[in-house]
Amino acid sequence: MYYAYKYRLKPSDAHRKELDRHRDICRQLYNHTLYRLNEYQDEHGELPSMTTLRSELPDLKNWWDGLSDVYSKVLQTVVERLFDNLKSLSKLKENGYGVGQLKWKPPREFRSFTYNQSGFKLDKKGGQTVLSLSKLGDIPIRLHRAIPDDAKLKQVTIKKEPTGEWFATFGVQMDREPPEPPENPERCVGIDVGILKYAHDTDGTAVGSPDLSAERERLEREQRSLSRKEYGSNNYEKQRRRVAECHADLRRKRRDFLHKLSNYYAREYDLVAVEDLNVKGILESPSNSRNTAAAAWRTFLTLLEYKCEREGTHFVAVNPRGTTKECASCGVSTDKPLWVREHTCPACGFKSDRDANAAWNILSRGLEDVGVGHSESTSVETALPVDTDSVSAKRVVEAGSPTLKERTASAVSE
Repeated sequence: MYYAYKYRLKPSDAHRKELDRHRDICRQLYNHTLYRLNEYQDEHGELPSMTTLRSELPDLKNWWDGLSDVYSKVLQTVVERLFDNLKSLSKLKENGYGVGQLKWKPPREFRSFTYNQSGFKLDKKGGQTVLSLSKLGDIPIRLHRAIPDDAKLKQVTIKKEPTGEWFATFGVQMDREPPEPPENPERCVGIDVGILKYAHDTDGTAVGSPDLSAERERLEREQRSLSRKEYGSNNYEKQRRRVAECHADLRRKRRDFLHKLSNYYAREYDLVAVEDLNVKGILESPSNSRNTAAAAWRTFLTLLEYKCEREGTHFVAVNPRGTTKECASCGVSTDKPLWVREHTCPACGFKSDRDANAAWNILSRGLEDVGVGHSESTSVETALPVDTDSVSAKRVVEAGSPTLKERTASAVSE
């Protein structure tokens, strides 16, 4: 299994200057490699291989001042990055999208470089943890969480955020097998995501969406102020950084909520069933796309999937078609507009919240996909009378879960 661990760096002014210089050299090498790729294609009528362009790196060092100051593995990953971008364009073209050609990278769009396999290590020096980078030195790093002992560090990506902060993201390999579907799962849950209520599960919990309206208003206010500044001036740069800080604040608060919610479901249950949503297709529709993008459903499902894999919980994504229309009690399909928030079955008379009904259909399909029959603890009939417990996103952020089980247990023990 492959995971990413992200930490904040604490570089000195000298380190920041050197990091920026290395980043700019990598950007110039990317642009030069793109130029050589186009030149080779004009001469030979075909694209060169990645090995061909990487073999030119030693000759470049003979006339390019400063190129030898960057670690050789970092230079190779820059060439690989160009070919990865070409593959991404090819896939888009195969899927019917109109694509152009790769463009040169300006300084603001090239923010990272990668040490692959070697040239980096974590070390303890002077009572603090440092990241030792070849030809860059020892940079203090804030390890807010420990990397597992059985993990193998494969690579590290050094990135400068628009706010000016530097981060290190480690690619970690762990020898763990994917969890097998449980034969008789005791704790199963189906989750339906939405906008009015972010998540509705089969245990009767409805988690509200995080209220980020104050952050959005601040962002819009700072963006209006930026539009009145002269481009390229010192005031423009100061205001641009304020806008970047607003974006970062909004993003971090949203991801904090998503991390804690997904972590709760991954640890509390043996099997988690969700909808396999085509979020990209939903965003391309003209209706309510802003709220859909703000909900970050794909981010939540991605976080939930890898955390279930890490915790040994089986994760299953089911076909979302008809989960809202079908009755969880009898299976009869009933059309209902989006503004109708209650499900009422004309065949059996079953009534419930629209999203709660969808959550039970998701769980039923998930159990069917993994070949697990309904048990007493997972039957729809047993859980239908349970009232829905509406939980605010604030409780998830503060307590780390939508329930107060952990807090209550600790209070009793004290």
